[in-house]
This record gives sequence, C-alpha cells and structure tokens, in this order.
Amino acid sequence: MKFFRYLCLMLVAVQITSCSKHTETLNLTTAKELYPIKVGKTFTYRLDSTVVATFGTALQKTYYLAKDSVESSFLDNQGRQSYRIYRYITDTLASKPYQYAATYFAVIDNNKIEYVDDNLRFITLVNPVSSATTWKGNSYINTTTNITNYFLNNWQYQYQDIDAAYTVKKGSINNTVTVLQQDESSSPTFNPNFYYNKTYSVEVYAKGIGLIYKDFLHYTYQVTPSKFYETGSYGIRLSLVDYK
Repeated sequence: MKFFRYLCLMLVAVQITSCSKHTETLNLTTAKELYPIKVGKTFTYRLDSTVVATFGTALQKTYYLAKDSVESSFLDNQGRQSYRIYRYITDTLASKPYQYAATYFAVIDNNKIEYVDDNLRFITLVNPVSSATTWKGNSYINTTTNITNYFLNNWQYQYQDIDAAYTVKKGSINNTVTVLQQDESSSPTFNPNFYYNKTYSVEVYAKGIGLIYKDFLHYTYQVTPSKFYETGSYGIRLSLVDYK
C-alpha cells in the first residue's frame, strides 16, 4: 500500500513538472515580438557618433537626433517579408529640419530577424529567445578577404537579461532583452603609451516595441611611429527618445 501511494505521488509530480516546462516553453518571447516592424512606424533616438579627429589625435563625438521611418515593405529574392527604413537626422534640439542620412533594410524570417546596414547583413535576433541561445550574427559578412570587415569576424551573439527593465532617454522600459554581440580588447585597460584595440557591441530590444538601445565602438590606437587612432575607428550609440 505504501509503495502504491508513493508511486501515485511520483506520477503527480512528473505531471506537474511536465506542465510547468510546457508552460515555460509557450511563454518564451519570440524574435518577432522583439521586432514588431510594420510600415508607418517611426523611432526617434538620441544618436552619439564617434569618429577620429583630424590627424588621428583623438576620438571625438557628435550628437544628433535620429528618426528611423519604416517607409515600405517588399519581398526579397527568397520571398521573405522585408522592410525599407529611412534614417533622418537633425541637431539634438531639433532646431533644424531633418535631413536624409541613410537607408536600412530589415528581413523577417521564420526564426530570425536580419538587418542590412551599408550592404552588411547581420542576423540580429533568432529563436528561441533564451539565455542559452548563441549564434554567429555576422556569418553573412565577408571577414576574410575584405580586411575592412575583419574585426567583425566570428562574433558570437548571446541573449542576456531577458525580461529585465532597461532605462533609455524615454525612461525605464520593461520586458527587454539584451543582445551582447562582442566585447573584446587587446588588454584589460587602455594605456596611451601602448597599442590598444577594442571592439564592443550590444543591442537592447523591448517586447512589442523593437530596438531601444545600441552601443557600438571599434577603434585601434597605435603608438608607432607616433600616437594616433587608425582611420576606420568609429562608434555609434542610439538611445530611444520616442516611437509611434
């Protein structure tokens, strides 16, 4: 009798555990929920641009407001739903009219989101959205024969801080997911007397909204024959101000 009662309790425990696991799987956020793009949507960001100063003497920042407008949709050559995004920029006070700056493309696949920037195709989001998920987000980019893109080689994207709150220019936003794309440097700290190379890239997406934050920085600092930052060093930081 005791054995029978113990067996019944074990069966109930297994059923509860199975139901719990099933519910957890069903409640997982999807890549499409983190990037619910459609024609007519606009996103306004504070944009901090980092470039190399004259003669490579320093890294300098310029500040803008950037407005990303989803202008139209189309099917790509694989029949996938794609979107054309125009970026316009103005000064941080919006005292001047917005000026066209660039065109981007987003591709919505069954299990991933691709983003095309300056003819470089990135896999920005994939399913499942889980801390155990990693992927080669730059696998479409030629990083071997094209030395300009070499620093993009072999990046391992990974989800972090799932369903956490994140603070941007607009304020604190709930239900976000961080995508750490790369965090690499030639040494732990920067010393102006020694060579230094750094690449850092992270993006944050909010469920039901889209991209709310981006921080990218890549630079190489040389000390011979003189101290300077290499051409091609640059950075961009986006922080969501508003969306509609």
